[in-house]
Amino acid sequence: MQKFQVPTREEVSEGNQQIFDQLKKNLGFVPNLYAYYAHNDTALGDYLGFQNRKSTLKAKEREVINLVVSEINGCRYCQSAHTVLGKMNGFSEEQILEIRGGNAPFDSKLNALAQFAAATARNKGRVDDSTKEAFFAAGYTEANLIDVVFVIGDKIISNYIHNLAGFAIDFPLAPELSEVEAGV
Repeated sequence: MQKFQVPTREEVSEGNQQIFDQLKKNLGFVPNLYAYYAHNDTALGDYLGFQNRKSTLKAKEREVINLVVSEINGCRYCQSAHTVLGKMNGFSEEQILEIRGGNAPFDSKLNALAQFAAATARNKGRVDDSTKEAFFAAGYTEANLIDVVFVIGDKIISNYIHNLAGFAIDFPLAPELSEVEAGV
């Protein structure tokens, strides 16, 4: 069976080495997910450009989508990374678990977003009218809808890469939602 390895700085192209250096400067380390993209000469830069594109959504709203989609796709790496990022964006551990479950009962606007993102991801964009209406009634626009789909697409890329390759998670491991709900 294929063993998937995260490349070191010395094993990637010069362009990717420069990105590694910038990530290390900005984040303090190169996350394994980003390093894995560097097996391909252009994927890391392409992904970071896509991920960091200008958006109509606030960082906190993007984290809601990241947490919901990572849970739906069963990506432990992204669940763990976005638990850290969710806390950095002001969510409590309890709120993060609720969001991963597809709800944000502590905030009506974020709740509409979480439910819309979950329905969109689960149903491949075929969302019922009541969920769409709740999204728009919460104050979101069609421009926001487009950005929600962009964030979902970003997260699907990351989720699938980790689910396929299974490299080490270099963030504190997020609890399994099913274990938390079962009280394990």
